[in-house]
Amino acid sequence: MKVKYFEFSTQYNQFYIEDGKDENKGNAGSANFWSDEAFNNRLALEKGIIGVGTESYGNIKGEIEILDKPVINLDYNKYDHIVEGGINLPSGELQIRDCPNAHLELSIKVNPGKYRVRVYSSNLASVKENDLPNDTDNDHYRIEAWPSDDMERKVLKQYNNPQ
Repeated sequence: MKVKYFEFSTQYNQFYIEDGKDENKGNAGSANFWSDEAFNNRLALEKGIIGVGTESYGNIKGEIEILDKPVINLDYNKYDHIVEGGINLPSGELQIRDCPNAHLELSIKVNPGKYRVRVYSSNLASVKENDLPNDTDNDHYRIEAWPSDDMERKVLKQYNNPQ
């Protein structure tokens, strides 16, 4: 699949990757969804939904690509934070939605099944605290997804905010 780009406005430093059918999703509003671990790892997991933690409160820019297999040779120096988790997409539709309105920002048809999702975050230090929302923030999110039964969250590179 070709890379698909997205740019939208979100709030609460997060957006969602989810299955296309509501009955296939857990509760992103539960206290366990954004646990301390999920918040620190910038990735919350629940049945049929992934919460992606962002540095920006407002404008989000990024890209997504559906792969056959994971990229193995990662250039860790290009990114501030890299995290993976799993999602089941039985509807065959991967959606990206904003927070808190859950407005559909992007929809991609995929083969129904389980996917591993890797989120690369870059330019996080460009976001200035107490300047929210800021249209000049330059953080960026690259998402890759491929078929996999691995549903566990795993941080490949941890960002430690210098502020």
